[in-house]
Amino acid sequence: MELIVLWDIDHTLIENAGVSKEIYAAAFSALSGREPTGPAHTEGRTDRLIMRDMFVRDGLPVPDWPSIELALAQAGQMRLNDLRTRGTALPGVHDALKAASAQSGWVSSILTGNIAANAHVKLAAFGLDSLLDLPVGAYGADAELRPELVGVARRRVQQLRGISADVPTVLVGDTPRDVEAALTTGSGIVAVASGIHGPEELAMAGAPEVLPDLADTNRVLGILESYAGRGKRPRTSSTRP
Repeated sequence: MELIVLWDIDHTLIENAGVSKEIYAAAFSALSGREPTGPAHTEGRTDRLIMRDMFVRDGLPVPDWPSIELALAQAGQMRLNDLRTRGTALPGVHDALKAASAQSGWVSSILTGNIAANAHVKLAAFGLDSLLDLPVGAYGADAELRPELVGVARRRVQQLRGISADVPTVLVGDTPRDVEAALTTGSGIVAVASGIHGPEELAMAGAPEVLPDLADTNRVLGILESYAGRGKRPRTSSTRP
């Protein structure tokens, strides 16, 4: 049975211990010449939106996207050691990713608001990069809104791995925006309350089941397998990016 599994990174696979907000602040300072007036607002938003809103909030012109992306990548690379020292992979993540990658017919990749360069830094810091099919993932430079990233990943899986576009897709994430992205694109969702959003909030957003984390590999795999067993997803207009 074929399945596309798309994992969020921050607070789903790793705890970044505040390094992410430092990356945004450093990129902002490099581009504006001064510190931001407040921290970045993240919570499942894409880097395009996060950085644009920081400049708008501070009453500054928004730089062109290539300049922003370069500043983010440089700030992220400079904080690789900080991530390794202060952050951690969350419970069960290595085993869950290893189990998903071993399933025949499955593509296990990333759907994240981070730009690709910083997604790679965060995953490599904890040895997770080799357990994921990163070229077919969807990243923060690919679209402004999280639901749009689902279509990006589906197209890449189809083009690069030859898997049909109507194969079931499941998102794994810790925010209401992950749940929204799944529900509005006809995808499954495995919600994990390993970030700042509790089980009740994720359930209220529409998640049919919420896990405390990814520590129970058998349970995670069982939920994912249940989506694979439901057959190909229906074609609807809401699945188009």
